[in-house]
Amino acid sequence: MNVYTLPDLPYDYDALEPFLSKQLLELHHKKHHAAYVAGANTALASLEKARSIGDVSRVSKCTRDLAFNLAGHVNHSVFWTNLCADGGGEPTTVLADGIANDFGSFEAFKRQFCALATSVQGSGWVMLAFDPVSSRLVTLQLHDHQDCMTAGVVPLLMLDMWEHAYYLDYHNAKADYVAAFWDVINWDDVARRFDKALAPAS
Repeated sequence: MNVYTLPDLPYDYDALEPFLSKQLLELHHKKHHAAYVAGANTALASLEKARSIGDVSRVSKCTRDLAFNLAGHVNHSVFWTNLCADGGGEPTTVLADGIANDFGSFEAFKRQFCALATSVQGSGWVMLAFDPVSSRLVTLQLHDHQDCMTAGVVPLLMLDMWEHAYYLDYHNAKADYVAAFWDVINWDDVARRFDKALAPAS
């Protein structure tokens, strides 16, 4: 059976300081993200076992476990590549045009994204995504890792708003964490994701 693996970070654990400390980033990647990878693999193995013995009573729980853990794995995998030590500023080229067209301006998009991020209740994420049905950029707030996820959207930029993502460094100053995020965004990565999302329609 093919299994999921924890991806290496594209930078050192101290590369994102002061946005994220080495201690927090290492804990987040090696412990939290790794736990979602392990959970997804466990759910896959449980599903395979349930099928092999014909026990359909386990399928519902295994499917929920897989959805939760696999979403955590995918979201983190996007999040890590959305960040870089020399990031920040504003996007350029097609992505900049898309943001201006769909939000009015970069500043309007940033205000909307920050408002969603700071208003996450409990555990969740906020993302910039491309909706291929309406052919426009949208912002979404996710509960946990996957609840309220709009089917079919393509994640472009993700910010982890679970407490484990920031509490060690920022404590309860969630807004400070969100503000610091804009200094480490890898807009080249976000733009590549946007270009790829547009490709099928071209």
